[in-house]
Amino acid sequence: MAKLPAVTIGVCVRNRETMIGDALESIAQQDFPRELMENIIVDDGSSDNTLAIVRTLDKKLKLNAKIIHQEWKGLGPSRNVILNGSTGKYIIWVDSDMILAKDFVALQVKFMEENPAVGVAKGSYGIYRANFVSTLENLEFITTNSKWMRQFDSNALGTGGSIYRVEAIRRVGGFSMSIKGSGEDAEAEFRIRRAGWKLDTTSATFFEIRRSDWQSLWKEYFWWGKGGMNLVEGKIATSRYKLFPPFAFVVECVRVVVAYKTVRRKIALLLPFHYVFKRVAWMAGLLHERYAGALGFSKKAT
Repeated sequence: MAKLPAVTIGVCVRNRETMIGDALESIAQQDFPRELMENIIVDDGSSDNTLAIVRTLDKKLKLNAKIIHQEWKGLGPSRNVILNGSTGKYIIWVDSDMILAKDFVALQVKFMEENPAVGVAKGSYGIYRANFVSTLENLEFITTNSKWMRQFDSNALGTGGSIYRVEAIRRVGGFSMSIKGSGEDAEAEFRIRRAGWKLDTTSATFFEIRRSDWQSLWKEYFWWGKGGMNLVEGKIATSRYKLFPPFAFVVECVRVVVAYKTVRRKIALLLPFHYVFKRVAWMAGLLHERYAGALGFSKKAT
């Protein structure tokens, strides 16, 4: 039997005191050899009890994590802190709103070992304790991440639930230090793919605790839209026409078929309207980031 490689579990967190516990517990419950798992947690300027909770759970769960507390620097710089401190062959990125299946790390590592040309591989979304809004959001991500849908309309994988080959991300210089908000993952993927590495998905399952009301969903996509400005200006985003709600509606109609086959529930028929709502929020954030200064509005760091 081949010797298993070491893997780093990277967690970037900020003001997530109500969620970080479940994420850390799922890391502690992995069936991958504990001695081969290196845990690095970066608290990026939390103003709530996140840091205290992380430290308490680290001892309770015996994670033996390297915990780094810093003043707010943003996602790109925070991920580089983990990348620079990593001693593993791979980094698995775990977000504070994620819960990993017990075999998640093992399956991700196995896939990467069997596919040396892959630089980044995303796990598969599962549905976790969902109400109406979060069920739609779960269906959206499950469908978008499916292998069939990615052949039709490939989007960025994202860091959460993804395993990065350390060699691949280091060869391209790590994450952008200038991207403080969202979009650092898509930008890194762009450079990794351009360097000749493949991007793929795996069967390893993880769950995300989704937004449960329309207001918080709007705020989330508005923030992602602000981060999307980096991708548009850097010509990293997909074709410009894909960013607009009318095209998004057409793409989502195609996704409905896949979503309905997955869950066999009529709620899947509402996905086009749900997606357009999110895309409008995303565009609003993008336009705010581009024109806020000219209109006299402030751009607050998030």
